[in-house]
Amino acid sequence: RAVSAARLVLQNTEVVLGHVLLTAVRSGKIHQVLVPRTMSMFGSFGNLFGASGPSLCADIGEPVDTRTSFGGWSHFRGTIKEDGGPCSVFKFVGNVNTDRVRIETARNGAKRLKLTRHPNVVHLKESLEVEKGDELTIYVVTEFVMPLLEHLKSVPVGTHQRDEYFALGLRQVATAVSFLSNDCSLVHGGVSMAAVFVTDRLDWKLGGLDLVSDLVSIGRGPNGDARICHSSHLIPDQYKPEEYRKGDWAVVPQGPPWAIDAWGLGCLIQEVYRGEPLLRTDQLREVGHIPDVLLKDYQRLLGSQPGKRYNPKKLVDNSSLFANKLVETISFLDTLTLKDAIEKEQFFRNLPRNLETLAKAPVERKILPQILEALLFGSAPALAVLPMLHAAQDLTDDLFAKKVTPGLVKLFSSSDKGVRCALLENLPKFIKHLSDKVVDETVYEKVFAGFTDEDGFLRELTLKSTLLFAPKLSQRAHQALLKHLSKLQIDEEPAIRANTTILLGNVAGYLAEATAKRVLLNAFTRALRDAFPPARTAGLMALAATTSYYEPGEIAGRVLPAVAPLTADIEKEVRQRAFTCLETFIELMKKHSALLERGPEAAAAAAAADKELRRQKERANVAGGGGGKQPRLSGNVLSWAVNAAAKRIAGGGMDIVGGGDREQSGRAANAEEEAAARGVDMGAKAFSSAAPPPRLYGEAYTPTSTPGISPAPSPAKFESANSRPADSFKAPPSPSPSPSP
Repeated sequence: RAVSAARLVLQNTEVVLGHVLLTAVRSGKIHQVLVPRTMSMFGSFGNLFGASGPSLCADIGEPVDTRTSFGGWSHFRGTIKEDGGPCSVFKFVGNVNTDRVRIETARNGAKRLKLTRHPNVVHLKESLEVEKGDELTIYVVTEFVMPLLEHLKSVPVGTHQRDEYFALGLRQVATAVSFLSNDCSLVHGGVSMAAVFVTDRLDWKLGGLDLVSDLVSIGRGPNGDARICHSSHLIPDQYKPEEYRKGDWAVVPQGPPWAIDAWGLGCLIQEVYRGEPLLRTDQLREVGHIPDVLLKDYQRLLGSQPGKRYNPKKLVDNSSLFANKLVETISFLDTLTLKDAIEKEQFFRNLPRNLETLAKAPVERKILPQILEALLFGSAPALAVLPMLHAAQDLTDDLFAKKVTPGLVKLFSSSDKGVRCALLENLPKFIKHLSDKVVDETVYEKVFAGFTDEDGFLRELTLKSTLLFAPKLSQRAHQALLKHLSKLQIDEEPAIRANTTILLGNVAGYLAEATAKRVLLNAFTRALRDAFPPARTAGLMALAATTSYYEPGEIAGRVLPAVAPLTADIEKEVRQRAFTCLETFIELMKKHSALLERGPEAAAAAAAADKELRRQKERANVAGGGGGKQPRLSGNVLSWAVNAAAKRIAGGGMDIVGGGDREQSGRAANAEEEAAARGVDMGAKAFSSAAPPPRLYGEAYTPTSTPGISPAPSPAKFESANSRPADSFKAPPSPSPSPSP
């Protein structure tokens, strides 16, 4: 790393008189330097390329309490210079003349930390040596961690959830010890509370690798290079089994590689449940606070005979202590890529219910990031979106923006259509946490793609989600939205055409006034000509709900002539809505006529005040009656149209397909079963013998699973969908009368 930082190309290394001769090239010039073989592999190369030397990748901050640490390391909070992320910086200072043993032990710890890559071992980011005169300083930069002792002070005492969390942490440390012993034949030599650190995700990780040594080299004692033989005095006697305490190094290789560290693991268990460091060896006999399910394993770890001490691997695999929901949930997520689709589906369906029983801290800080990462990397199905949002439901806006929003933004552009559908279905659960800037500049640009998707189900979900996005969009985004809505008004799916009109009525209050006046009347009068009865009903309702945007001349010249023919519509519901709409606008014209008698100026002032009052009421209706900024999916124009259409369809009065064909009835029943499986109450009959009934217009889905392919489009299409341009809301030609009943 140091050579690379100096833009040197390392050409050769060779041993010369007990030193390593490094040959490097920079700018065509050859540089050679002799480095003592004892120099750390990450050591100081400052003399190779000048006094500047490499700089530490992190800024050092406040010190962390290290009263329980050993080995001469000081622990500091740090900040990564490149991205400003948190980290930990461990610093060791020694005299090159008088502290040679301590320095070599510290170097061993840094080297082992660099070479040992395991999820339950502290992750090293960078290490660096700086030598000034006789003083040598070693810096080790790691992921941000806190000493276990400090962390335990914040854990509630005497709760079932605490015991579950302790079991999870001990399992992680035991896994790390098992890895060193069984897989690497290494001895840690200092397993205790002082060697365990906790990450921001509440992972317990093993650190303090200064004494880590090969099992075989320990047998050579002080004559070998095993650091545990040279610096065993750094570990207090209460953490040492008898052979370790006596320095009987020849006996150690004769036993299993986990013998010394199994004892340390037993000491750690005692310390965790005591809540304080171990002070005397006889305290290990105090078992009153050790859980009964762990007591037998605890005693096996502390066996007097090295060969009979419990293997940490067996502790991880067999202990009933770890048979709890928290450990099982996190273990499943850790091995998610190894599970099949059926196991994943069953797990994520039950996960929201299981999360209710777990402690809040591990759910938000451990499980939530795991689910989000699994979704981002594609190892989790779309079903995981709901439990992910459930885990984040109690986060503050700041924490949500930091931990969840970046991942959600990426998921909105996912190639997995099921994930995008799941996000839109669950949008009400997290839209409040998304800032206006994030929605307008990032999220909605990705959502726009759903308007042109070939899957009608995704187009419909995108349409309905727009109601929640609308208050957070800028006028620029609204202009782009209107272009998509103009095309959806002639969509092949009749439900989408109806919902487009409904949506326009709801978002009218968020449009610029000039835009609203230019767009709304053209769009709603177009809907009055639709062949789908609920679409005509939606147009009538939207007109009546946006009266403040129409001038008296427009009402007399365009609205009334467009609505009047529908009083003779073949459908009773449409006729009733047409009469109601006519009455509303006729009352407005009567008021306008009365105001004109006061004179032009007074009439204009009174009309402006009346229009503003009506607009406030319209906006309150969109917000669900509360006048809030965020619209709701009930109590507004959208739900009025839905309820009316749904009741009418359920009654059978709008069934445009005659006959009692059993095959048609079977198709309708199957479609209703499909809707019921998604949690949608649908009593509608089929609109066509070739298609299932359309979904309820505007009702929010509460699916148990995200459907894949949408039902086939209904042939009840817009009567001239293939002949009309969809690039803008242009005024349609004069309306043709609906067929007489």
